[in-house]
Amino acid sequence: MTDNTLQPKDKLVADLKVVVADAEELLAATAQSTGEKVAELRERLQENLRNARYRLADAEAALRERTREVARATDDYVHEHPWKAIGVAAGVGLLVGLLIGRR
Repeated sequence: MTDNTLQPKDKLVADLKVVVADAEELLAATAQSTGEKVAELRERLQENLRNARYRLADAEAALRERTREVARATDDYVHEHPWKAIGVAAGVGLLVGLLIGRR
């Protein structure tokens, strides 16, 4: 798995954290509101937030574990094939240098 596939997951986790924080702020702002319908909506929102927090924690843990696995696999590959890794890194560096030089 490349770094590019991890970035959208990181963004998703960050976006979910923002949504949870905004919902918690909304709950705090409507704490003084009364009425049966408002109370029911607040209760349902709190339950959904609790579930979202648990899923978010699970997603973060899975993301951390997958990142560790990728790092271990990369480390193992580099130790088993050091010259190949150096060649690939040099090639990528050359391509990036050429692309940056064209700007």
